Amino acid sequence: IFGPMQRGGSPTAFDRVLATRFGVKAAEMANDNEFGKMVSLNGNRIVTVALAEIIGQVKPVDPDLYDIAEVFLG
Repeated sequence: IFGPMQRGGSPTAFDRVLATRFGVKAAEMANDNEFGKMVSLNGNRIVTVALAEIIGQVKPVDPDLYDIAEVFLG
């Protein structure tokens, strides 16, 4: 997910560090021949998830978060 694009603003320091962490983990996975997986953020940890585990699954956004967004975005 491209947070800054969804928010409509410039990347924050968090976004930049997160992108670097994702890139480092992806490079480590390629080096270790870990294919068929994706890099994910779980809490504050970078983890890998097998693509086979997520194919066909939908993880909807909590509707309560829409209300929060309206407060901040007007």
